[in-house]
Amino acid sequence: MTTPAQQPLPITGIPRTGLPAHAVVVGDPARAAAVAGLLDDAKEISYHREYRTFTGTWQHLPVVVASHGVGAPGALLLFQELAEAGVTHFIRLGTAGAIRPGVGDGDLVVADAAVRDDGVTRQLIPAEYPAFAAPEAVLALQRAARAAQAPYHRGVVWTRAAFQPGFLPLPAEAYERAGIAAIEMELSALYVFASTRGLTAGGALVVDGVNADELVDEEATGGYDPHRSVVADGVTRAARITLDALRLLAAEDAGLPAQTSPTTR
Repeated sequence: MTTPAQQPLPITGIPRTGLPAHAVVVGDPARAAAVAGLLDDAKEISYHREYRTFTGTWQHLPVVVASHGVGAPGALLLFQELAEAGVTHFIRLGTAGAIRPGVGDGDLVVADAAVRDDGVTRQLIPAEYPAFAAPEAVLALQRAARAAQAPYHRGVVWTRAAFQPGFLPLPAEAYERAGIAAIEMELSALYVFASTRGLTAGGALVVDGVNADELVDEEATGGYDPHRSVVADGVTRAARITLDALRLLAAEDAGLPAQTSPTTR
């Protein structure tokens, strides 16, 4: 008979303690499996609802890879339970719609901060509190992207709860003029959660199209299609960059020199 301390956490089904300190979090359970496929000794430890979790090692670094589904409220539940189980460093590997001119399909966006339009964090902390990445996570992602010779951009992203536009006017034009790089759905929740708990978080987003608000004439634009090869290639490249960034963070925490050359796996 298991004791309460031995029972898995209620939302994600992951163990209550003992997880590695470094995690890649993604939206899609299938993407979690794909990233885990890059690891040595990968093992699925839980699959409950949209929350699919693996452990393994990357260049000798123990890591967690876990999916959180679509939307910030559900994603926040994963972040909370991962932290309870031992994770201290998070990088969200996701996709996003480009807003800033010059940000192209398959490019990587390294997010310095996020607009808190996520639908959940205003219920947790006043709206004036910023959603910002840990600077060391941003720099680690930048170093890893440069080493991989990957096209990348840095900037602020817009985390928005609604995927499609509705009947209310939204500040898309203002955010474009302000230089917002891209739009996605979960990152600000991670940044607020991590910063308020003294944890380290970063975001690596692969562009899979333009802002959904602009797809008014689907016949003319071809509609939103995130399943193109340019996006898949970008996600695979970004997965390695994200794992390398976690390795850089671990080396920095340990006071060790970190290799920035791209991995060949």
